[in-house]
Amino acid sequence: MSDFVIPAPPQPYVLVAGGGKFPVRRIFCVGRNYAEHAREMGHDPDREPPFFFSKPADALVIGGASTPYPKHTADLHHEIELVVAIGIGGADIPPAEALSHVWGYAAGIDLTRRDLQAAAKKAGRPWDMAKGFDHSAPIGELAPASRIGHPAAGHIAFTVNGTLRQEGDIAQMIWPVADAIAYLSGFFELAPGDLIFTGTPAGVSAVVRGDRLEGTIDGVGTVATTIA
Repeated sequence: MSDFVIPAPPQPYVLVAGGGKFPVRRIFCVGRNYAEHAREMGHDPDREPPFFFSKPADALVIGGASTPYPKHTADLHHEIELVVAIGIGGADIPPAEALSHVWGYAAGIDLTRRDLQAAAKKAGRPWDMAKGFDHSAPIGELAPASRIGHPAAGHIAFTVNGTLRQEGDIAQMIWPVADAIAYLSGFFELAPGDLIFTGTPAGVSAVVRGDRLEGTIDGVGTVATTIA
């Protein structure tokens, strides 16, 4: 018998390629981690310390389900990203040991209410309403690192209704996976179930209701959703 005074919320999870579910605890996202994307957003891409923002774990959209167009925006943007799933926790993790903490990888989409983000930046306010809204994190199946290894390079691409919007290589990340984990673990004790969205290449742009979004990362997997 549970001592909870209301029903406990369901456990968010990501589907695993080949079967099974990966329980999700927290979602961290690396901002402006590709030089060309930093430039298109009006920032200098010099390698300065990374910054992070968060999404709630229940923002995930799994299994190719449709994604509702969110309220209070007229400028919803797509961002295709490599997602890292932490399987072994730790704090102050050295870069040389960081990949041993990774359980697997997936392709994900960081949806952004760009107009709200621009207003928040101008006012010096947090990005939560622009980044952490419901259904803001579609994600494909998680590929275990025990099967695919730890990809340091690979073509990453994103299409909307079959038209190419974003293209690059995960080798172009300013802060590679191991460095991002090491830096983040200096601020948070990472735990099994944490996800890290690692940033997006250039080419982000708006989507509208009815658009079919499809992303792929060579050697990792795919992600797809339709804006409902």
